[in-house]
Amino acid sequence: METGAYGASLAGGAFDIMSFLKQPQTITRILSWVFAIVVFATITAEGYVNPSVTDPTPKCMFNGTDSACQYGMSVGVLAFMACVAFLVVDAYFPQISNAKDRKYIVIADLGFSGVWTFLWFVCFCHLANLWSHTDAKTTAADAARAVVAFSFFSTGSWGLLTMFALKRYRQGVTEFGESYTDPANDHSTPYPPTYPPYPTSGPESYQQSPYTPQSEPFGDGAYQPPVY
Repeated sequence: METGAYGASLAGGAFDIMSFLKQPQTITRILSWVFAIVVFATITAEGYVNPSVTDPTPKCMFNGTDSACQYGMSVGVLAFMACVAFLVVDAYFPQISNAKDRKYIVIADLGFSGVWTFLWFVCFCHLANLWSHTDAKTTAADAARAVVAFSFFSTGSWGLLTMFALKRYRQGVTEFGESYTDPANDHSTPYPPTYPPYPTSGPESYQQSPYTPQSEPFGDGAYQPPVY
């Protein structure tokens, strides 16, 4: 786990793709990406079937409920896109030096992962319930089981992503607090003087000249102001 303000101590480090791929968060995100592909691709390819010969209109394989297939596809497609986006952000994350930007990224990851964990759980429960009332002889049974199973797997993987994001967020808050400011943007500390103060003593200090001019007394040759 990274140390510092949401991993700020590693800012500017060189990107190591092997270390990045071995991180638990990266592995879990890639698995979530694969699970999302299986769900929406299976529904798109085999999710709609003809329930009978007399009714040629395709129906959703989950008890003919079209909204169930649409919900599964929507959650899967958005999860697929989010995994790609967050993988790119995770790869670029060590190069971000601003602690506030890191904090916003971690909060976004935490919020999105938490919401999608809930949505995948709802998807699993809803599809499993509909599948239990569906006649397996009139639908693509293997495809339906795959969608239900990978919806369950997605719930677990996105739950792990939520846990990783929460751990990173708590680490940043614990070590630096909510009032952490980036040293590059901290102007509270006065700048040190550019030049040293002028010495008051020493060989370079100012000394009054020992020669004191004497004023000449008024004499015969001295200048006399005119008398009017």
